[in-house]
Amino acid sequence: MPTWKNTLRAAGIHRLDLCDDYTRQRALVKEFAKKEYLAVRLLLPTALHPPVIAAVAFMHSTDERIDTGAVSARKLALAEWTAAAFTAVDGPEPSENATLRTLADAVRRHPGLRRRVETFLDGSHLEVDYTGHATEQDLQTYVDGYSLPAFMLMAAFVAPTRTGGRQASFEAACRALIEAMQRVDYLDDLAEDAADGVIGIPYQDLARHQLTVADISPGAHDAVRRSLTGLVHEQADLAQDQLHAAGRLPQLVEPEMRPFVTALWQMQNLKLSAIRNKGGNLVDGGAEASMPAVLKILVSQYRAARRARIGRT
Repeated sequence: MPTWKNTLRAAGIHRLDLCDDYTRQRALVKEFAKKEYLAVRLLLPTALHPPVIAAVAFMHSTDERIDTGAVSARKLALAEWTAAAFTAVDGPEPSENATLRTLADAVRRHPGLRRRVETFLDGSHLEVDYTGHATEQDLQTYVDGYSLPAFMLMAAFVAPTRTGGRQASFEAACRALIEAMQRVDYLDDLAEDAADGVIGIPYQDLARHQLTVADISPGAHDAVRRSLTGLVHEQADLAQDQLHAAGRLPQLVEPEMRPFVTALWQMQNLKLSAIRNKGGNLVDGGAEASMPAVLKILVSQYRAARRARIGRT
């Protein structure tokens, strides 16, 4: 793994103030998405590390502003943040916000990111208005409008460079992967979300298993845990179907991107297995994938990335 100083240099980032801004975003992403951060640092081409980190930090900062509080306050926060983001990426003056300064720099270096930012912010109203999903169709609408654009802020950097059918297949595989990831997140966050009164699993599915949000608590009795196990396995099957559809993703990207994409896919499979194994005991909290197993994936794909780099020299 290159040093952070050399990483910034490889990306053409030399100004001290800008280096400081990127370093702050790096710390943010490393804190909330440690496994994914390691995958970026170990597996992607070095010059892509700063812009990918900038894009992910922007996504996280947006989500932090709009996913809690009264709806009116969240709408105002989104409107103000959207205006500030476009002023940052389109205007001549630097933003007062470090996350937006790095985003603006990333957009200048990678102009295609501008469209991804716009699509993401356009769909962010779905997060502002989020009160859970009444039906499966509501979940699908949320994934299409918010989850996928958020994911593409990062995934666009590994997209195939050729247009046409390969690009369309890449987008479809990304859609499958992010639906699986969203379902896994909803299951992993079940206890925390239920404590707040809103869960991500469609309420029609909850009712079909004769469960309510109030049933999902650490003190749940065995009958609730058995019913919830059935629901968890059902949702895990849906996520597994999407992971299977996303399994072709590594073959749709350029060879130098394959180790990173493969690692993301494999880590989601690990996480889903942990979720499935915990079943109804998710009322007690989420499930973590085995860290040794995660490290095994990262080491294996790091070796593959090194072989690919040596093969190109």
